[in-house]
Amino acid sequence: MFRKVSAILLVALLLLSAAACGSSGTASTPPAPTGGSQAASTAPPSKPAEKIILKAGNVIDVEHPYSQAILKFGEIVAEKTEGRIEVQLFHSSQLGNETDLIEGLKMGSVELCAISSAPAANFVPNIAVFDMPYLFKSRQQAYNVMDGELGVFFFGELLKEGVRGLGWWENGFRNVTNSKRPITKPEDLQGIKIRVMENPIPIATFNACGANATAMAWGEVFTALQQKTIDAQENPLSVIYLQRLYEVQKYLSLTEHFYAPALFLMSDQIYQKLSPEDQKIISEAAAEATAFERKVAEQQASDFVQKCKDSGMEVNTVEKEPFMKAMSVVYAQYEDQFGEMIRKIQATPE
Repeated sequence: MFRKVSAILLVALLLLSAAACGSSGTASTPPAPTGGSQAASTAPPSKPAEKIILKAGNVIDVEHPYSQAILKFGEIVAEKTEGRIEVQLFHSSQLGNETDLIEGLKMGSVELCAISSAPAANFVPNIAVFDMPYLFKSRQQAYNVMDGELGVFFFGELLKEGVRGLGWWENGFRNVTNSKRPITKPEDLQGIKIRVMENPIPIATFNACGANATAMAWGEVFTALQQKTIDAQENPLSVIYLQRLYEVQKYLSLTEHFYAPALFLMSDQIYQKLSPEDQKIISEAAAEATAFERKVAEQQASDFVQKCKDSGMEVNTVEKEPFMKAMSVVYAQYEDQFGEMIRKIQATPE
């Protein structure tokens, strides 16, 4: 009897031992797969790339070439980054005047902006050379200068201020509007109170013709014209028409006295935070947007003469030689500062 019970106990112990080995031993456990599918299924989900918002400001209407080119730039960047970088347009001085925008770039509170060259002279004084009257013979000559050695030099000077140049845009050739009379010769400017850019060269230029030139931030101009605080202003056709100056100005004189380059700028503080891949995307998109902006600006200048006429303005052309002669006194005033650069610009082929 004892041997029978012992045999039963022995069998039971063997069965328990086998069960234990089957549950915990490596021999009975199937090997884990070593392929990529196992790693993919067990790895934690990847964190989605953080969205980047870039605010872009200007002081002009949404239909202006600045705004249209910023929108184009944003489309290109969004496409190349699959929506990861978004450019938001703030037009019509929503982020402040042009000086405010540059200060915002320096502080990193504004990421991008498009501005005329005159306010940039507050930070890089020699950019004011572009404000000299009748400096360029044609758009193409201006493009050749901006895209050449001088344009590169000025972007280098701005970079020292924490502002990165992305492209030279244009505001176009500037013309005079006023509520008093047609301006057909320099003497017609006598006594006209005209708003000019916040820069001493435009002031000296119009005062040389007997006008009373007044520097004023753009956001104040329409009201000042409406209230007759000033009689006149000068701007490219895109600004004159899109800002509806025909509502407060009767006469448009096609003097084309200044060519107004523009700058598409980025906060270098923000730029340096981007990956090298994103920096490359920004630069490539800016180059495309620059070509687009120039094309839009030229087309609008062609279209808006007739549109200003259709809106009730009296439009006249001028003989430019007398204006060039009257305004040339400014060149003597700035010979020491700009003489060498002026001669280099004027020698640039068209």
